[in-house]
Amino acid sequence: MSAHGDVDLGHTVAGWTGTAIGLTGLAVTGLAVIAVSLPLALLGAGILAVAAAATWVLHLLGWGKPSGVRPPEEWSWKVRDRAARHGHRDCLGCRMAGRRPTAAVAPGPVPLPEPTTAAVAVTTTAH
Repeated sequence: MSAHGDVDLGHTVAGWTGTAIGLTGLAVTGLAVIAVSLPLALLGAGILAVAAAATWVLHLLGWGKPSGVRPPEEWSWKVRDRAARHGHRDCLGCRMAGRRPTAAVAPGPVPLPEPTTAAVAVTTTAH
């Protein structure tokens, strides 16, 4: 059990990669502010754009995770999401890529058995 309890924090290859590239971009941008350098600031902004693109592409390749809770056997960052190619429900990244999950087909009406009437034995008794 972790310090956060028994929950899935969404540690994925896409998340870690995007975070690492993004932190590099922020460091370069911070250095640009200190050095008052427009080219360095533009480089930092470019690295941040690469971070967003890399995270998105990895998510679409199945190295991200859908929104919501996953079963414990899928919590490892090494587990690839096989359903990603069809799109995740309520996922902006999947919608931007044109992946819309197929709506679950509502089950048709289930035919009910014909009502049976209990045969009531009517006995006539003569009085």
